[in-house]
Amino acid sequence: MKKDFTITVFTEHKVGLLHRLTVIFTRRKISIESLNTSESEVRGIFRFTIVITTTEDMVKTIIKQIEKQIGILKAFYHTEDEIVYQEIALYKVPTKAFAHSDEVENLIRKHNARVLTIEPEYIVVEKTGHKEETRQLFRELEPYGILQFARSGRIAVTKQIKEITAYLREIEEHQEETADEVLTY
Repeated sequence: MKKDFTITVFTEHKVGLLHRLTVIFTRRKISIESLNTSESEVRGIFRFTIVITTTEDMVKTIIKQIEKQIGILKAFYHTEDEIVYQEIALYKVPTKAFAHSDEVENLIRKHNARVLTIEPEYIVVEKTGHKEETRQLFRELEPYGILQFARSGRIAVTKQIKEITAYLREIEEHQEETADEVLTY
């Protein structure tokens, strides 16, 4: 049965790594629903957060393929109940939508969104939440005119504390030992 999986990949900072990762999904005709990259909690190690919809057997196969790539330190997959996640969305709406009533302001409050900037021609609103929540605000703002809309990929952390943190610490310690060995020669 297909369901959403969040894949977290820890990598070195290497040119071409994103391309090599996406090829793994393309070969299997799996669409990437969301992709986010950032530094991790360990200096020099980067985190890719990838969301796909597939079967558990296929995600296991993908993880094995990812881990074979040069520059990949470790990859994990998680179901939605094993992670805490959010996305961020920005909505650029005409200032005139706010001019004659409290409706748009009430929508922003109702959705726990916030105004980031107010310009003479437009206002930028920020909403943090799950994909469904950011889409709902989009639908409700549409009648007032949306000049631009952007939504980030998913960012996620696991509910399990030890798995990733312990592994990353081991990597960091190994890197420090390797650096010390090089310096002693």
